[in-house]
Formats: sequence, C-alpha cells, structure tokens
Amino acid sequence: MSTELVIEVNNLSKTFKKENHRVDSLRSFILNRKKNTTDSGKELKALRNINFEIKKGETFGIIGRNGSGKSTLIHLIIGCMKPDKGGYVKTKGKILRLALGLGMDPNLTARDNIYINGSVLGLSFKEIGQRFDDILDYAGLQEFVDTPIKNFSKGMQARLKFSIAMYAKADIFLLDEFFGGVGDEEFKLKSNDAFNKSIVDQKTIVIISHNKQIIKKHCDRVLWIDKGSIKMLGPSEDVLKAYQESFIKLSATT
Repeated sequence: MSTELVIEVNNLSKTFKKENHRVDSLRSFILNRKKNTTDSGKELKALRNINFEIKKGETFGIIGRNGSGKSTLIHLIIGCMKPDKGGYVKTKGKILRLALGLGMDPNLTARDNIYINGSVLGLSFKEIGQRFDDILDYAGLQEFVDTPIKNFSKGMQARLKFSIAMYAKADIFLLDEFFGGVGDEEFKLKSNDAFNKSIVDQKTIVIISHNKQIIKKHCDRVLWIDKGSIKMLGPSEDVLKAYQESFIKLSATT
C-alpha cells in the first residue's frame, strides 16, 4: 500500500436546519421572512468533527447504524454537499460512487442502457462501443440486446448492471452496499472473482455496508460512525468486534 494520501477529511461537520414554520403560500412566506431570523428553525447536527485519512490502494470501511451519518459523509466526500465552515475534504484523483443500476431506465433496451449507464460511469461513447460486445457476452444477454430491461428477470437485470459496472473508470470507488456476487449461483462466482480483480485489487476503495463479513474480508481499516460522531477508527477486526458488542449491550438493556 502506498503512503500517498488520496482522501483527507478534516474537522468535517454538517448541520441541517429544520424549519419551524410551514410555508404553504406566498403570504405565509413573506410573513415568516419578517420574523426574527434567530427563530428560523431547529438545527440538526448530522456530522460532528469527523477526521480521517485514506491512503492510495487502501480498502477502507465505513459502518454504523441507520441514521448515523454515513450517507451524509459520502455526499460530502463526493462533493454533493458543502460542509460546515472550517471543515474540508481533499481528494486526489477521480472519485466515483459505484452502485448497480445507476442511470438505468427500465423502459429502454439493453443496448440503450449500456450506453447510458456506461456514460454515467465515466466511459466515452467510443469506449462503450469498444466494450459493447464484451459486456453483452459477460452478461449472457446477446439475444436480448434490443429488449426493454423492464421485461428482464431480476437475475438478467443484475447481470447486465454488473457487467457494465466492471468497466467503470475512477481512481477511487465509493461502494455503497454494492459488491460482487450478483445473479444466479454460477454468475455469482464469476462476478465476485471479476469484481475483486478489476476493482478491489486495483483501486482505492471505500466500502459503506451493513454486511460485516464483506467489511472484515476486504477492509484494512474501518471507521465506525455513531450519531454523527466517530465512535472508533482502527483495524477492521478490532472495530467490528466493538461494533458487534454494542448490539449485544443494547439488546441487554432493552
């Protein structure tokens, strides 16, 4: 693993404002604007003072219960949101959030969706054309290239989505509940092996998942977020053990 840093998160916080007043007309909007601005609404602290670094080639896990702030953190890393003043995220290289089916339209054919989905994943139309037959062959869908994917079984859709995703272009992948092993049993074995070779073994990976086995198998370090704050950061085995024990303690008190 390189010592080069590709993600730096420093003093990262995110606050959302929840409006107290319901605005259902222009008149109510104007009246509310005239009120004291300090009464604009309650604040929700989604993240508080998050700090960590990720090295080039590292596979880094992020865990936490629903509502802990994981999604907000990912949106800040990829630049969809701005952090509170004083915090920042630095990334080096192209970063991509990889999710099966991103950009897919069920009403379009497999052919059209390969081009649309491939474009979303950073491929040019020329590159998609060069890989088009390989994508269809890998998915085993040559005979259905002009069939709308809404008519595909779930297994066929999963094979197509996965086959396109294998050609995604980025230096850093954020995998949000996405991993190999999709489709029927035969394709699961093939896709898991391909995913490991083409993505996991070649890139910097951030895995956000509730699947502790995936995190344990692939991640070097793990960040545990709880109620918007860092609960623990360290080797995957240590963090996962503490995370699991927290559920045991919670069930014992309820």
